[in-house]
Amino acid sequence: MTIDIAHLQSWTGRQEVLDDTATAFPVAALSATLDRDDPPPQPGDALAPLWHWLYFLPVARQSELGPDGHPKRGGFLPPVALPRRMWAGGRFEFLQPLRVGEAITRTSTIKDVSMKQGRTGPLIFVLVRHEIAGANGLALTEEHDIVYRDAPAPGEAAPAPLQAPADSAWRRDIVPDDVLLFRYSALTFNGHRIHYDRRYVTTEEGYPGLIVHGPLLATLLLDLLRRNSGATLKSFKFRALAPTFDTTPFAVCGQPGADGRVALWAQHATGALAMQAEAVVA
Repeated sequence: MTIDIAHLQSWTGRQEVLDDTATAFPVAALSATLDRDDPPPQPGDALAPLWHWLYFLPVARQSELGPDGHPKRGGFLPPVALPRRMWAGGRFEFLQPLRVGEAITRTSTIKDVSMKQGRTGPLIFVLVRHEIAGANGLALTEEHDIVYRDAPAPGEAAPAPLQAPADSAWRRDIVPDDVLLFRYSALTFNGHRIHYDRRYVTTEEGYPGLIVHGPLLATLLLDLLRRNSGATLKSFKFRALAPTFDTTPFAVCGQPGADGRVALWAQHATGALAMQAEAVVA
C-alpha cells in the first residue's frame, strides 16, 4: 500500500471545538460499571480523573460508520487507510476539577502526523491535543496518541511480551466479561466492534477474543489509585503495550514511589504487561 504521508500531514493544525454539559447520569453509570459504592452524584461534585471521557462523544450517523463500527476515515482525523486503529497512550495534566452540572468545552488540535516502518509494515502516528475547560477556565490537558497499522500476516508471531514488576503495594483482579465491555462501550458511545462483537473480532480481525478498551484500562488504573490514596492527582501518563482480551482475568497494580510518583500497570494472568503508567500526586 502506498501512503501519501504529505497529504496526511496536511491535517496538522486542524482544530475541532465541542461543547457539552457534565450531566450526572454517566457519572453514576460509570461508578456502577467500575463496581464502586459512590453516593449519587450531585451538582458541583468533582469528576474523577479521566471521567471527562464520558462527554464529547462521537455522534456519527449510522450511514457514516465504517465496517469496523468506527466513523469512516476523514473529517477531523486524517483519512489513514491502514485497517487497524489503536489508542496507544496518553499524557494528562490536571489543573482543576471539572464538576457535575457545569458547561464544558473541549478544543482539540492535531499536533503531529508521522510515519515509521514497523516490524509488520508502516505505522502512522497521530498526536491530538485536547484542552478541556469548565466554568472556571482550563481544567485539564490531554495528549492522545493514535496509531494505525496494517493487519498482521496469517501465522505471524506476536512480539515477546514485557513482564510486569514482581511486587505491588496495591492490586485488584478484574474479570473482563462481555457485560463490562458492553457497558463501557455504551457509556462512551464507542461503536468499535472489537469490544463487543465476538464474531467480528475473531473472524475479521483474527483476535482470540473481545478486546478490553485502552481507556477502560487507564480508568481502572486511576480508580485503583483512588481506592488506595486520597492524594490530589497532578499528572498521569500511560502507554498500551499489548492487547487485553476477555478470555482471561487481568490485574491492575500500583506501587507508590518517591517524589509523589506512583507506578501503575495492568498485567495479564501470565504476568505480561498490558499497560504501563505513572501518576504524580501532591
